[in-house]
Amino acid sequence: MRRWRRRHLFEAGALAVMGAVIGPGCSRQDSPAPSAADAPSRTATPAPARTTPAATHSPTPTPTPEERQSVTASPEPDQQLLHGMSLEQKVGQLFVLFAFGPRADRPDHRNTELYGVATAREVVEKYKPGGWIYFSARDNVEDPAQVATLSNDLQRVALATGSKVPLLIGTDQEQGLVVRIGPPVTMFAGNMAQGASRDLADARTVAAITGRELRAMGIHQDYAPDADVNTNPANPVIGVRSFSSDPSLVADLTTAMVKGFQQDAKVIATAKHFPGHGDTKDDSHFALPVVSHTRDEWDRLDAPPFRAAIAAGIDSIMTAHIVLKALDPSGDPATLSKPIITGVLRGELGFEGLIVTDSMEMAGVREKYGDAEAAVRAIEAGADQVLIPPAPEQAFDAVLKAVRSGRISESRIDESVARVLALKSGRGIVDSPYVEVAAVKSVVGTSESRAAAQRVTDKTTTVVRNDAGVLPFAQPPKDVLVAGWGVAARKLGARLEARGAAVSVRATDEDPSSGAIADLTSKARGSELVIAVTTRAWSFREQRAMVAALVETGRPVITVAVRDPYDAASYDSATHLATYSHSDVAMESFVRVLLGEVAPQGKLPVAIPKNGVALYPLGHGLTWRSGG
Repeated sequence: MRRWRRRHLFEAGALAVMGAVIGPGCSRQDSPAPSAADAPSRTATPAPARTTPAATHSPTPTPTPEERQSVTASPEPDQQLLHGMSLEQKVGQLFVLFAFGPRADRPDHRNTELYGVATAREVVEKYKPGGWIYFSARDNVEDPAQVATLSNDLQRVALATGSKVPLLIGTDQEQGLVVRIGPPVTMFAGNMAQGASRDLADARTVAAITGRELRAMGIHQDYAPDADVNTNPANPVIGVRSFSSDPSLVADLTTAMVKGFQQDAKVIATAKHFPGHGDTKDDSHFALPVVSHTRDEWDRLDAPPFRAAIAAGIDSIMTAHIVLKALDPSGDPATLSKPIITGVLRGELGFEGLIVTDSMEMAGVREKYGDAEAAVRAIEAGADQVLIPPAPEQAFDAVLKAVRSGRISESRIDESVARVLALKSGRGIVDSPYVEVAAVKSVVGTSESRAAAQRVTDKTTTVVRNDAGVLPFAQPPKDVLVAGWGVAARKLGARLEARGAAVSVRATDEDPSSGAIADLTSKARGSELVIAVTTRAWSFREQRAMVAALVETGRPVITVAVRDPYDAASYDSATHLATYSHSDVAMESFVRVLLGEVAPQGKLPVAIPKNGVALYPLGHGLTWRSGG
C-alpha cells in the first residue's frame, strides 16, 4: 500500500471491509550527505518475492475452513461496525498488551500480579485489547513454531471475545542490538551496519526477510525501523540502532526498509522515535531526556527520516518519551504532547496513519503525571494506541472515565479506533488472522535467507586503521589471543579455529578487573597476534585500560569495536575495525576481512570525534582487493 488516506477510506466505505468482523457467532480465533564516492549504492531495487512451500508437520491444529470463512461471513451492516462496538470495546482497541509465558493457557503468577488473571487467554478476554506484543525476556519465545501457535491461539480468543476483531500482533525486531526473537530466525547486524554499507537494496532485503519471517509467525507489525539520527556519540539508548548521523542517509535507508517491510513482506513498519531520540544523553527507560535542538535544527536533523517515511506510505509511527521545547515549551514528553503529536506529526507532516506510544513502562513518560493519567494524556495528545501500560486496569478505567466525563469525546476515540480497524483490514489481518504453523520452517531461517544475511553483512565491516599494514593476512595466524568482551570474543575465537588458527580466548566482562587485565597481558606476551574486542569502550575505562596494556606488550594488536564505532577514539591501536554488531554474521564478516576473503567495503556512517574535532570523518573507511 502506498499511502493510507484513512479519513477518505472510512468516508468512502472502508467500514464495508471491516463490517464482517462483528457478526454474531464468529468463532475465529512493533550532517551533511556523504559524497557519491562514499555512497556506492543509493538506489533501491525490489527484493524478489518468495514462494513458501508447505511443511509436513504442524504441532497444533490448523484453523478450519469454517474458521477462515467466519472472518467474512457476518451479515452485520457495514455502517454499524464502529458504532456497534461498546465504549469498553472501543477503548480496548487503543491498548497494546502482553502476557508472560509461551502459551495462551499457561498460568503465570506475574500475569496475576499485573492483570488479576493468570493466563494470556484471560488477559485477552478481560481487556479485549486491539494489539499484542511479544518479548523473549518475558518468556513469550521458545521457537518459531511455538510463536506461530501462540499467535493462532490468541487470535482464536480475540475472535470469540467482545467485538470479535483480530489482534494486531507486534514485536521489536530491529535487528542488531534489539531483537526479540533469536535464531533460527535470520539475524542481521542492525541499522548502523546498514549505514556503513549505504546499500539501499540491501536495507530493503533486510526488512523484507525480517518481515516475511515475522508474518510467518503470525506477527503483523514490526516496531522498526529506528529512524533516529544519532548525532550524539554519547547517546546511551540509540547509538547503533540508528543508521547514521547523516539525516539524508537515514531518510534513504528508512525509506528502503519501509518498502521492504510493507511492499515486500506485507508487514506494518513503524518508524521511531518521533520527534527524534538521536541527540539525547539520557536513556528514556530511566529518565526523561531533553533535546535542545532549535526548530531549525529539528527540521534539518531530526525531521527528514520521518518525512521520508511518511512519503513512502509508512503505516505507523512510534512516539518518543523526550522533551523538545522547540516544538512544545510545556516540558511534557512528546508522547503526551498534543502540539507535537497532533500539531506537528498530524498537522504539519500530514501523517494519517497509526500513532503508537513507546512503552508506557518507561520512566520518561511515567514520572510527571503517573500511569493512569499518562494513558489519558497520550490519547488526548493524538496517540491511537497505548503500548504496554504498567498499570493496565487503572489506565483502562482512566480512559473510560475521561470519556464518560466528557474530558475526551467519544468521537476522538472513534478516530483512533477507525485507524486501528483500517490497518487491520488493509494489511489482511481481518481476512487472514491465522498462520500455517506447519509452514513456518519453510520461511524462517532458510539457508537462502542466512546466505543473504551474510552477503549483506560482508559489505558493512569497516577498516578504520591499518597503520601497521598487517591486513589482510595471507594465511590464518598460527597463535592468536582473542581477548575482551566475552560474547564476541568467543564467537571470533571459534571462527578463527575453524580456519586452522591456534586460538586462546580470554573472555572478560564489560569492565574487566585489574587481575583479568594482568592475565591478558601475560598471555599476550607469548602470542603471535592479539585481537582485542571492545563494546562501548568510550564509556568503560576498564576496557580502555585493557587495550592500553595489550598494546604496551609490543605484540601486534588488532582492536575491533563490536558495537559503537566511537570506540576508535578511545584508545590507540595501529589496526582497528568496526563491525557495529556482535551478531554471528558480523563476526564472520570480520574474520573474512582479516583473512582477505572479502574486501572491506564499510564506510563510517558517523563521524568519530575526539576532543571536539573529527578524528575520522563520516564516510571514512579503508579497503583493498579481496584475496589480499
